[in-house]
Amino acid sequence: MNTRLLSLPLALALAAASSGLLAHDGHAKPSAGTAPAATAAPTAPIAPMAKPKRDPQAYFSDREFFTQDGQKLRFYSDVLKGRTVVLSTIYTHCDGACPLITQQLNQVRNNLGDSFGKDIFFVVISSDPERDSPQALKKYAAKHSSDGPGWIYLTGRKGDVDFVLRRLGQWAANIESHSTQLIAWSFITDRGRKMLPNLPPEMLATQIKMLASTDGLPLSELPALRAD
Repeated sequence: MNTRLLSLPLALALAAASSGLLAHDGHAKPSAGTAPAATAAPTAPIAPMAKPKRDPQAYFSDREFFTQDGQKLRFYSDVLKGRTVVLSTIYTHCDGACPLITQQLNQVRNNLGDSFGKDIFFVVISSDPERDSPQALKKYAAKHSSDGPGWIYLTGRKGDVDFVLRRLGQWAANIESHSTQLIAWSFITDRGRKMLPNLPPEMLATQIKMLASTDGLPLSELPALRAD
């Protein structure tokens, strides 16, 4: 398709509009050993998003969240600012798509090498904050080998979580219907991409590393990789 550059609010609004296509479908379990296949959507598997036209701190807010270790963080100033992040949404009682996405991100992490935890961070927000305490997130992270420097799980007050998920286009009224898409964004260059998690890990890692080191490279020059 003819991909257009989007302002952050418009891009995330489109993400919200397409979240039904990318969300858990009846929460059925995917086939064993495979990453969750999202329903075909009219957008490319990796779609570029342009830098925001409004203050990102005002847009995302500094609402307080808690990590899997119980550390209190301000969402924009402590989690996003000055970093390249890959944002995703899970809930710990999920036994279908969420663990498989986490497994996929583990492989992406391996492909990122030394840049993970230094220049690139994974930020996972619970869509079920009323049940997902920091302790529950810690247990989930340990179970799926995703607990450690560079991998941040977040929970908080439901109103704060819902606010941020809406801003990201990841919110759904039913916690099981949250979007499974990944949002990779550099808050240094203010550029990002929406990505489906079922692409090969090395392809996802390549795109993320390019976002983290573009040094002013026009977004249109970043290749839109496809699974085929």
